Amino acid sequence: MLAAIASELRRPLLVIDVGCGDGAATHVASRVCDEWRRRDDANLGPVSFVGIDWSRLALEQARRRGITVLRGSIEGPGLPFPDKTADVVVMSELIEHLVDPDEALAEARRVLAPGGTLLLSTPNLAAWFNRALLLFGVQPVFSEVSLRGIYGRPGSQVVGHLRLFTRRALAELLVARGFSDVKISGAPYHDVPRLFRPLDRLLCRTPGLSSILLASARRG
Repeated sequence: MLAAIASELRRPLLVIDVGCGDGAATHVASRVCDEWRRRDDANLGPVSFVGIDWSRLALEQARRRGITVLRGSIEGPGLPFPDKTADVVVMSELIEHLVDPDEALAEARRVLAPGGTLLLSTPNLAAWFNRALLLFGVQPVFSEVSLRGIYGRPGSQVVGHLRLFTRRALAELLVARGFSDVKISGAPYHDVPRLFRPLDRLLCRTPGLSSILLASARRG
């Protein structure tokens, strides 16, 4: 998705990856964009990445991957950037952990230049397997009722999800926070049992049923 934006704009881009963690995903995105530029005949401008995280340990790990990093949070004090700075803000698997997603989206919009793009991914509450689980009274995957253990659903790891979205809810929230041209697609979930992975990939064509929601929205 980032490479497609770079191909469309054909100029240098600044990408802010909020909640970059150890920088693994940022590093992959940077490599993909570089490969895209080398394949393209249009002489695309470079894509510069800055990773943001509150964890000093995570930032040190990201720095070792060659990522430019800054300590900060999209909540509380806000991002360490002036208004209308970034061409793209990435929030990958972040919004479901936030106490105040409205504040976070407002902050992402603040640092985006006019016409800039927010790229966001989050688990889908209405994923195909969650619909099936609910029929049998099982707590949906991705949802949690405790920070100390897993109760009533498959899995064993507490990941701290506070918010869960359906396709419709995510689209409506983005529009309400001042974003336009909202597009939502689907992505598979790496932890789906191997037997069901072909079905999971197939249902990505129907975002409302997909495991993961991928949203692209422009600063209005």
